[in-house]
Amino acid sequence: MKNLFIISFITLVQFLNAQNVFLTKVEKTHDNTDQILFKINDEIKDASYLGEIEVQGFSKNDAAVFSSIYKKAKEIGANAFSLKPFETIDGSIQPFNPSNYRLNLYFIPRDKLLNQTGNIYLFASSDKEQKISINKEDLILSPRSFYVLKPKQEEVYVISTRKLLGSTIKLKPTSNDGNQYFQLSSTKIKSDDSGRGGLNLKSGDIVGLEKSYAEFLSIIYQEHKQSN
Repeated sequence: MKNLFIISFITLVQFLNAQNVFLTKVEKTHDNTDQILFKINDEIKDASYLGEIEVQGFSKNDAAVFSSIYKKAKEIGANAFSLKPFETIDGSIQPFNPSNYRLNLYFIPRDKLLNQTGNIYLFASSDKEQKISINKEDLILSPRSFYVLKPKQEEVYVISTRKLLGSTIKLKPTSNDGNQYFQLSSTKIKSDDSGRGGLNLKSGDIVGLEKSYAEFLSIIYQEHKQSN
């Protein structure tokens, strides 16, 4: 009887921590071989709406969740997404809930994507606070948050995890650079050798992120705003 209770408890915990991804609406499909899945905002006017995904439940394994979203998006030929907020009874927008959210799926021609701004995105891990240094100025990122650094062209930026055996990177953005994305964590993130769907470019505690996955994180994480 005791073992049955333990098994039932473990099953309940796993259920409560599970995150399910559902393709809840398919308006139409598009035949394309794009491997990208980018976030769009103003470009929606030039995009073709394909369907909707709903995510239910919470998980700290954001890479696995994005992989599921990516696969379902590709089933209908999507190469772009946007957040579809839930509304209250009076029509106002509900705050984002990481345990339940929806994404609209689109196809958009590559030439309709807007030019990037050349910013540097720094993401904390999903479960740990992260202290970092940017040109010797300290910054503390809460779990599931990110900071957008808007660099000056040709200026060198030294970003460090401020640990004895931590990582340091030096960046010198130029006018031709698009956005750059990094996750900072003391825990190594497993990479995927397939080259698609939320993939890290290297292992370590400063990890370069693939654009599609990083733009997904920018929706489900909260942006850190520096106080003046």
